[in-house]
Amino acid sequence: MLGLKLPTDPRWINLVEKNIEEVLTDHAWCEQKAASNAISMIVHYPELPDLVSEMVKIAAEEMQHFGQVHEKILERGFTLGRERKDPYVNDLISFIRRGGNHQQRLVDRLLFGAMVEARSCERFRLLSLEINDADLREFYHELMISEATHYTTFLSFARKYGKDTDVEGRWQAFLDHEAEIIQNYGKSETIHG
Repeated sequence: MLGLKLPTDPRWINLVEKNIEEVLTDHAWCEQKAASNAISMIVHYPELPDLVSEMVKIAAEEMQHFGQVHEKILERGFTLGRERKDPYVNDLISFIRRGGNHQQRLVDRLLFGAMVEARSCERFRLLSLEINDADLREFYHELMISEATHYTTFLSFARKYGKDTDVEGRWQAFLDHEAEIIQNYGKSETIHG
C-alpha cells in the first residue's frame, strides 16, 4: 500500500528497545515537526480551502500525538529531551524542487509530506508488531493507522492539485530517492534514524 521500495531492517527494533527514552523523545519532536509542516502548508497555500481545512486537522492531530508521546515519556519516569535534528527529513527536503511553478512546488511539498508519513507508518507498524513493551505495541498500532491516513491525504491532494504535472512520475522519483537515502538509516534509536 505504501509503495516504499526498501523496508526497515527488523534489527532496528533491537536498537529502539535499548533506549526507549531516546526514541520517545525523538518521536515527540517528529510529531511537533509534522504539525509545523501542516501549518506551513496553510501559510503557503491559503487559497486552497479544502487543503487548509485538512491541514488544520492534521496539525491538531499531530500536536495531540505529541501530547500522547509526552505522556508515555512521563509514565516511564523520563523527561522530554531537547529537539533532535532529523537528517532523514533533511535528505528528503533536498529533493523538493526549488524552481518550477507554484503547482509543481505544491505537488513536491505534498509528496514530501506523503513520503515522511509513509516511512513513519512503516516504522510504527514494525513497532506495533515487534517491540516487547505491550503498551507501546498498542500505542504504535493506533498511530500507524493515523499515519496511513495522513499519507493518503497528502498523496490525494498532490493528485488533485497536480493536474498539469506528472504526479505519478514525480511520486516514483520520490520513492526512488527515498530508497537510496533510507539505506543510510535504521542504525539509531530514532523514528527515522
